[in-house]
Amino acid sequence: MVDLERIKAETVTYFRALDENATLRHHFRHADEEGGLWYIEAVPDRGELVAIKQAELTSAGWLHRYSWEHLEDEHGGLTDQAIDPEEDLLEIIPTEEFQRVWTQ
Repeated sequence: MVDLERIKAETVTYFRALDENATLRHHFRHADEEGGLWYIEAVPDRGELVAIKQAELTSAGWLHRYSWEHLEDEHGGLTDQAIDPEEDLLEIIPTEEFQRVWTQ
């Protein structure tokens, strides 16, 4: 039987360590088909970019935030897939723009 609490605890520990120990952070924005905007903070880990914070600003004006402190809810969750800025059509944005959205 799968121990979901243990898996969640390990996931939180992984993302928290990435966030707390990051020396290099990348920030991106992506517009989705419904008119929403996605903001992503990613850090390098084992040759890949891993999202450690993700905010969705919906076309209706709702803001959903995901990080190690809040991995998921009924609206979505922090992606567990590596980030590829070119393949995922992500726009590089300044840290300040990401922080402005994240701290709303």
